[in-house]
Amino acid sequence: MQKPADAQLLTDQDLYLFNEGNHVRLYKKLGAHPLTQNGVEGTHFAVWAPNAAAVTVIGDFNGWNKTSDPLRQRGHSGIWEGFIPGVKQGNNYKYQVTSKYNNFSAEKADPYAFASEIPPKTASVVRELDYEWRDQVWMKHRGQGNGLKNPVSIYEVHLGSWMRVPEEGNRSLTYAELADKLTDYVRQMGFTHIELMPITEHPFYGSWGYQTTGYFSPTSRYGSPQDLMHLIDRLHQNGIGVIMDWVPAHFPTDLHGLEYFDGTHLYEHADPRQGFHPDWKSSIFNFGRNEVKSFLLSSAMFWLDLYHADGLRVDAVASMLYLDYSRKKGEWIPNRHGGNENLEAIAFLKQFNHVVYENYPDVQTYAEESTAWPMVSRPTYLGGLGFGLKWDMGWMHDTLSYLSRDPVYRKYHHTALNFRMLYAFGENFVLPLSHDEVTHGKGSLIKKMPGNDWEKFANLRLLFGGMFAQPGQKLVFMGGEFGQWKEWNHDASLDWDQTEHAPHYGMQNWVRDLNRLYRSEPAMHELNCSNTGFEWIDANDSQQSTLAFLRKGQSDGDTILAVCNFTPIARLNYRVGVPRGGYWKELLNSDAPDYWGGGMGNLGGTEAQGVPCHGRPNSLEITLPPLSILFFKPE
Repeated sequence: MQKPADAQLLTDQDLYLFNEGNHVRLYKKLGAHPLTQNGVEGTHFAVWAPNAAAVTVIGDFNGWNKTSDPLRQRGHSGIWEGFIPGVKQGNNYKYQVTSKYNNFSAEKADPYAFASEIPPKTASVVRELDYEWRDQVWMKHRGQGNGLKNPVSIYEVHLGSWMRVPEEGNRSLTYAELADKLTDYVRQMGFTHIELMPITEHPFYGSWGYQTTGYFSPTSRYGSPQDLMHLIDRLHQNGIGVIMDWVPAHFPTDLHGLEYFDGTHLYEHADPRQGFHPDWKSSIFNFGRNEVKSFLLSSAMFWLDLYHADGLRVDAVASMLYLDYSRKKGEWIPNRHGGNENLEAIAFLKQFNHVVYENYPDVQTYAEESTAWPMVSRPTYLGGLGFGLKWDMGWMHDTLSYLSRDPVYRKYHHTALNFRMLYAFGENFVLPLSHDEVTHGKGSLIKKMPGNDWEKFANLRLLFGGMFAQPGQKLVFMGGEFGQWKEWNHDASLDWDQTEHAPHYGMQNWVRDLNRLYRSEPAMHELNCSNTGFEWIDANDSQQSTLAFLRKGQSDGDTILAVCNFTPIARLNYRVGVPRGGYWKELLNSDAPDYWGGGMGNLGGTEAQGVPCHGRPNSLEITLPPLSILFFKPE
């Protein structure tokens, strides 16, 4: 069991690594750590504020007195530290920082705090992080579940709006309540992982956590740090991995946060052309400052070390890579070579991935990167950024654009379906249907689908089936798995009452069975990141809007056939070429009655005939239902 409360006082080696940009566990030394000094119990405080003239600790233990508990400077490190007797776990505190410049003085939350007051209050809380983990079996073997050849199916969750308690003022569930309800649901649905939208402390709830102030503090809205550990522990004990959303790209401008911390632009760039994000009205980290790099690297390691995270999904990577991201001409500063690449951010991301995989080779890092930047998920020693995987935003955009069209026009846009295979193995991809696609007026997934209600649900089943059939890991945002009608609202619960109705629980059944197929059949996942695991049967039938392809496993002959029909017209006596004769079992049919389909199918399978088709000596003659996907396996 690791206890940062056992932290020793800062050593000269700590200061050297911090100032060098290579300290990756600063959370053990900076911040507030209860300990005993010369037989006296109290708390050691340490904070980086190199341009401060004075730093004092104010809190409920001293009546928020701005002068009674000053800290002292530690050499030329820029760190202020001190031991305050009597301060114990549960005390609220801030730093009163008085700058050398501009007559600036402000109350600042602790950048390294382990806990925070419940917003809108903004004080930090002295907290020890002792917890008795019971996930040893998971931790020992988790590399087997996180690997690129494993079936990773991710359920993305916003904890505050997954499920609420209307009888108690529509409050969100706590971490402790979620430990039972969320774990049981994810296990029943067959997802292998959950991805938590940022649970780092954030003052504005409507930012969904993407405007972070507490890089070492889980939000207190749902309970204590130990309550969050219990949730993760429970998920692990049930074989479910936990990926945490992490936001090193930018931070909010709230006065109590990192912005203008010591009366200077300490964490952010001073020039707004580099230090202010026009989209999110937030500050951008100065990735060229060593101490900032140590801060961010320590934050990443903190969630892996103490909260047993199985992966970190890095938000807004594209905004970090490009100096001109969302900026017009004249609104950005070129790098030293005259280009638009953010060289400092690139170096930081490489260092981040190197540090993570050096310490935890059994976890994964995920990049939300929406451009054609090369080698995002390739090792740094080959010139890549070093991420384990990258979100395939192109697949998401092309597929949703295609499926939102009336089927009568789909034949003119067939390349939206097959274009992905030109680049599908250039990176290690996750196929995401995330929260971004069901908010800000974009409508829910089911609302994007054309046609009457039956056709909408058939199209959505086809969307999920196509995603699970394609190479790559999978990600589904909560509510999509049962076809929630309403757009996601962070202030309300998912509409769980809809799952009592046949179209919605049929959709749940479909996603559950897709997860089962994906996990149980090696051909569906073993070669997700290799072109040897995919083979077209027919990519070009635009007139009928159909696709047929094979997924293949590592074992010779381990094959799954997927056939898709993107029109509401049943294709009777549809012939598709196959690589071998014999009986082909129909493993899944999205038109089955269990999924609220029309019940058309192939009576469990069909015998291959010696009729050449699609350049193959054998073929199947099948019934291809309207707006459907079928999966076959040779016996």
